[in-house]
Amino acid sequence: MKFRSSAILLLLVARTAFAQTAPPASLTDIKQSLKKLNVLGSVLYVAAHPDDENTRLLAYLAQEKHYRTGYLALTRGDGGQNLIGNDQSELLGLVRTQELLAARRVDGAEQFFSRANDFGFSKGPDETLKIWDREKVLSDVVWTIRKFKPDVIICRFPTTGEGGHGHHTSSAILAQEAFTAAADPKRFPEQLQYVQPWQAKRLLWNTFNFGGANTTAPDQFKIDVGVYNALLGKGYGEIAADSRSNHKSQGFGSAKTRGQSFEYFRTILGAVPRTDLFDDVNTTWRRVKDGEPIEQTVNTIAKAFDENNPAGSVPALVQLLGRVEKIPDAYWREQKTKELKDLIAACAGLWFEAYAAEPTYAIGDSIPVRAQIIDRYNDRVKLAVITTNGVNKPMPLALQNNQLQTVNSKVFADKLTQPYWLETPHNIGSYNISNQQLVGNPENPDLPSVGFEFVIEGKPIRFERRLVYKYVDPVRGEVYQPVAITPPVTANIASQVYVFNTGVPQNLVVKMKSFRKEPFGSIHLKLPKGWKSEPENIDFKNKNKGEEWIERFTITPTGNQTENGTVEAGVTAGMNKTVYNYGIKVINYEHIPVITLFPPAQAQLLNLNLKLAGKKIGYIDGAGDLIPDALRQAGYEVHELDEKEIMNGDLGQYDAIVTGVRAYNVNSRLVVEQPKLMEYVKNGGNLLVQYNNNQGIVVNDIGPYPFRVVNQRVTDENAKVTVTDPNSPVLNYPNKIVPSDFDGWVQERGLYFTTGADSRYQAPLQMNDAGEAPNSGSLIMTDYGKGRFIYTSLSFFRQLPAGVPGAYKLFINMLSKPAQPVN
Repeated sequence: MKFRSSAILLLLVARTAFAQTAPPASLTDIKQSLKKLNVLGSVLYVAAHPDDENTRLLAYLAQEKHYRTGYLALTRGDGGQNLIGNDQSELLGLVRTQELLAARRVDGAEQFFSRANDFGFSKGPDETLKIWDREKVLSDVVWTIRKFKPDVIICRFPTTGEGGHGHHTSSAILAQEAFTAAADPKRFPEQLQYVQPWQAKRLLWNTFNFGGANTTAPDQFKIDVGVYNALLGKGYGEIAADSRSNHKSQGFGSAKTRGQSFEYFRTILGAVPRTDLFDDVNTTWRRVKDGEPIEQTVNTIAKAFDENNPAGSVPALVQLLGRVEKIPDAYWREQKTKELKDLIAACAGLWFEAYAAEPTYAIGDSIPVRAQIIDRYNDRVKLAVITTNGVNKPMPLALQNNQLQTVNSKVFADKLTQPYWLETPHNIGSYNISNQQLVGNPENPDLPSVGFEFVIEGKPIRFERRLVYKYVDPVRGEVYQPVAITPPVTANIASQVYVFNTGVPQNLVVKMKSFRKEPFGSIHLKLPKGWKSEPENIDFKNKNKGEEWIERFTITPTGNQTENGTVEAGVTAGMNKTVYNYGIKVINYEHIPVITLFPPAQAQLLNLNLKLAGKKIGYIDGAGDLIPDALRQAGYEVHELDEKEIMNGDLGQYDAIVTGVRAYNVNSRLVVEQPKLMEYVKNGGNLLVQYNNNQGIVVNDIGPYPFRVVNQRVTDENAKVTVTDPNSPVLNYPNKIVPSDFDGWVQERGLYFTTGADSRYQAPLQMNDAGEAPNSGSLIMTDYGKGRFIYTSLSFFRQLPAGVPGAYKLFINMLSKPAQPVN
């Protein structure tokens, strides 16, 4: 039963591996690694988004067959919805990147990305590939293939549209084109200074039976991936559920499945498999020159392995490393030397990590590093060199057996730890990545790290560990956090949007934070045309590291030439004249590492001359959005309601009550609260319900009369909007809605429209994507008793934080119930 307990340890480590930098080293890991040493095959899975991947198949390929397994997600899932917080767009993409990495730590695969941005739902590949820039994203897929060198490529979706999403279909189209292009030296020749052309053996489509589409067939090639791995103590359906359940921002907690389970495949290009996915691919050491003796040696080491004394295998593994380092095949030399080094450390019980004393340092700082090392092998292991910032520093130290030892060093903070794909502005379709060698990486490959060179059995062996900050939480225990290299001083403008109604000046609040001791500095604002700031700049002095303070500017639109636009804060600190225009954003969820980034220190200035009717708004939280902040900027008093207030409070005090996005999906208590909300409407209240997913609505009827929410949407943010009821109050009171109010919308018009609405509802708007029938389900409203009920599928949760003027006008109108009918 010894390996069973090791399997449990492995799974615990896999779940929490983001909290350490040393790789897992249990007995189970060692045995799995010994098996993997003799497998020289690789497989790349390709799809569009986080959650598209088949985690059961990935786990089977990586941990049962021991292939090098990768998942290329063309996007980071930036355009989806967030069920656990209000982070959207690029911020959501960062969250889902880490969720994917957490999933890969469980299933054993590696993670890659292209530069494509998830710009929201797309109804077809033509739109997707145009917005993405087909050639750019194709080049990224080709680059990943040339670098990863997969023997087999597998698509999650077909080119024929059964995947239901334009991104899905596009991922298959690009994979099919890249299968051939990666082998053609005339395609993307600029890559060939780093990589060589590569031809995979076959391209397969992993057919599926979900979402109402069954694309499997009895005559397709199939494999049973539901097998049980006694070493892991689990089947791959169980591992897959653990992996998939990391997609928490999408609410994808998954049940474990056990027993036989087949995956089906259709060949798209290349040789058709007969008995195995890797038919006609040599996955043994005989695929490389002089490899057969290495295979025999690995077999000998594995046979002689003593699970009660893993260290007994170290001398043979060190000798094997020396031989593998000399094989001519550069690709497999790199892969297998890394595997061998980690295996040697695991068998030797050699553990080492590097810590910073604080979680943040300003660019240009010298970071004190404390490296901890323990050797449980013998007294003949020596630390020879510590490497920081590419500089080798001799550090001769004989390690005493089973004695924790500490070595001090320093790392120079030479670059902001800004996610590389967010370093420059980008368009709707893709991120700007100027450095070819960054393409595909899930994270910055140059984050602060420390190199260690040990001498083991007389052989120098080099390792690397990410520099982290470690602390002990009273509840969670030992927690590791990435080290952030920051600007000297950050400036966060308090609101994303400032709305000016009548030309009255407003205070623009800037939240400042210093990340080093600064004797002096200054902040100024860069304003769009027609605005002025008082004062023009503000000096500060004698700020300590970690100190936070507020600076205030008075902003005034100056007249008729005032333009809506962006205000940007610029900061100088100390003698350095560099202007830093960064804020700081920390994203902190317990299931992923802390994420720190530096968004532009910007906000939108809108001179709208809005008219407001009513003042006090009640808000019922949903899955997470920024609507309350936007309404406060517009001049409303917003109070977020809890169940006690809904059930027992005076709802009549609110001019309108608004439910957050997907509230009727995520708030099960709305079953109890719904009668009170309907009573509020009946007594003269104004209830505005924002969009909900058609799956998992917690009440039978959201409104006073029947309607259905369906998976229909208008994805073109520029789609024509037709007014079908020009006298509708929501189009006239208190602001007159005109066609230009639908200009400048972002990502989409709306999602999860309504259909089958009772005749007592009015639908004043129609819109549709190209080639589709007009859809009137974006906004429906009805009088009920003395009050009014409105349901809208328009994506205000995107439009208001983006500062779309017309969206503000329309939303305010929906909050404003006229006392008398509007003529």
